[in-house]
Amino acid sequence: MTTVGIIGAGHIGSTLARGLAERGYEVVISNSRGPETLADVVADLGENARAGTVTDAAASGDIVIVTVPLKAYREVPLEPLAGKIVLDTNNYYWERDGRIAELDDKLTTTAGMLQEHLPSSKVVKAFNHILSTEILTDGAAAGSPDRRALATSSDHADAVAFVTALYDEFGYDTVNVGPLSESWRVERDQPAYVVRQTRDELVENLARATR
Repeated sequence: MTTVGIIGAGHIGSTLARGLAERGYEVVISNSRGPETLADVVADLGENARAGTVTDAAASGDIVIVTVPLKAYREVPLEPLAGKIVLDTNNYYWERDGRIAELDDKLTTTAGMLQEHLPSSKVVKAFNHILSTEILTDGAAAGSPDRRALATSSDHADAVAFVTALYDEFGYDTVNVGPLSESWRVERDQPAYVVRQTRDELVENLARATR
């Protein structure tokens, strides 16, 4: 059984924890306040989930999801994530995160910042441009008409392959944006951000993105 560590137990983290547990993954979920604050969450998720510290989640996960406010990305531990695929759901909200000059000046991307922080990990963008309330409700079987598509981006082919398979499990087609340097195309305020779109529509919206 694949174990997925989740760093961050907010709307996206807890929703993905539920979806993963329902699909047979072992889940270790964490937050900055400590595992004792997640007792009700894991009780609701069932036997496939347990709470841990951030270090527990990072060390236990075969795959790890980082879903924290962007301003906290430097608090993600490095050593236990070395060599692992790390899914990055983060988005830049300057109102919450404070101004980040490198992003304001279009010099990097949110996922690129996490990859720089985790040089030995394989960072891949995932689940960042869908509302948390839609993750478990908007999927459809492969081949369904108008099946929704989600984008991913990474510098590592095996990370893209993992997210592509995971998206399919959750009921979504995948469009690979390419390397992390191109992941800005699915960030906040771009045409592909938090709108329902098919694969063809997503491709068109990615092409329409401007910096």
